Amino acid sequence: MLHVGLEIHGYINSKEKLFCSCKAIHGAKYSKPNTNICPTCTAQPGAKPMTPNKIAVDKAIQIALILECKINKKLIWQRKHYDWPDLPKGYQNTLSGPHAIPVGEKGKFLGIEITECHLEEDPAAWNPKTGEIDYNRSGSPLIEIVTEPDFTSSEQVIEWLKQLLVILSYIKAIDKNAGIKADVNVSISGGAERFRGSKKNKSSITRAESGVRVEIKNINSLKKIKKAIEHEFQRQKKEKPKEQETRMFDDDKGITKLMRTKEQAQDYRFISDPDLPIIQIKNSEVKKLKSQLPETPNTKLDKLIKKYKIPERNAKILTKKLEIVEFFEKIIEKTNPDLAVRWVTEELLSVLNYNKKELDEIDLKPEHFIELLKLIEQNKITELKAKEILRGWKEKSSSPKSKSHEQISDSGEIEKIVKTVIKEHPKAVADFKKGEQKSLNFLIGQVMRLTEKRADYKTTRGILERILN
Repeated sequence: MLHVGLEIHGYINSKEKLFCSCKAIHGAKYSKPNTNICPTCTAQPGAKPMTPNKIAVDKAIQIALILECKINKKLIWQRKHYDWPDLPKGYQNTLSGPHAIPVGEKGKFLGIEITECHLEEDPAAWNPKTGEIDYNRSGSPLIEIVTEPDFTSSEQVIEWLKQLLVILSYIKAIDKNAGIKADVNVSISGGAERFRGSKKNKSSITRAESGVRVEIKNINSLKKIKKAIEHEFQRQKKEKPKEQETRMFDDDKGITKLMRTKEQAQDYRFISDPDLPIIQIKNSEVKKLKSQLPETPNTKLDKLIKKYKIPERNAKILTKKLEIVEFFEKIIEKTNPDLAVRWVTEELLSVLNYNKKELDEIDLKPEHFIELLKLIEQNKITELKAKEILRGWKEKSSSPKSKSHEQISDSGEIEKIVKTVIKEHPKAVADFKKGEQKSLNFLIGQVMRLTEKRADYKTTRGILERILN
């Protein structure tokens, strides 16, 4: 039987590094190499760390809370030693290790038990082909979420990770531009009894299985995680490894490759750091941070379905992003529910996707959106005109109430415009009479052009068909 445990790493959403005031920039906004650095994050002789970044500590606590972990009140920084070019100090500061106390432990998320959540600093970026080292990310605050080996299929892992990313986005806890990386621990057993054991290296898996655990390092996409698990499962069934290993995933070949036999905790020579103070967390601080957490996606989903009678398919779309579902909750009480669902899940999301923006990046007032939907419902503007107005709100919204937006419903006025269009486009008229239905759509489009999309569509089509036939 397959057993999978995860060690998920994400950059804490903070402007500064963990022990210095250098900018913490990742992902698409990553700056030129070795520009966001100082003596502390490059470990210059005599440089000392600042007190830990409070925003990073608070975010780590909130992550642990939303994953239902027990919050520990006394955190002691550890030095985890290893000799790699990307580690300028020769050790990494972390709240993990065999004698460490993590920020949170013994949690649960969607049926999967969380061993712990802990905070640590990121190493630098080392290119083994060129030997170049970029210290820009050295010292950036990282959260590591460690699960028990409760997953039994690659599909289960991917679906769980998708939901984890959604809930982390709700609390704006990790840098969405940088994504996540995961170390994937894979083992197989013959159904032997599983039990809780003591912490192993990095607290990665805390249950014993009859198979040998293999860790696959630093996989940076859901697609690769799935492929790596499936390959490793088949490899272990065939080769039956006898000792713990650390492997890498070769995406081009779709296989895992041996990096080294697995280190044990003692190989890292964990010691408490004398330069960093113990973090004392008060109950009042935990309560305050907990009170700032939003409702979870599942709570929001349940509310939409039960309270507002939103179809589950639409409710799942709405709850993917906190700002979208909160915006929807502001407008649903004052608008037609069916219209609101369609215009948020289809039209609004389409405009945001086209402009490559998030809702919180534009100044869209709920009251303006409510006005827009009411004008549609009252047949005061056409849906085509409403879509044009919405597209114009890519930076900031304004009241859609305007004489220039009002729908033209008078059949006499529309008929005059229809006759003008017919006169100006004789070829389209001839094509329609030959049976080409698309010509009718062209003529309707010309009426909409002349009326700036204000002509009532149904009336326009009816008049055109009557005259042409």
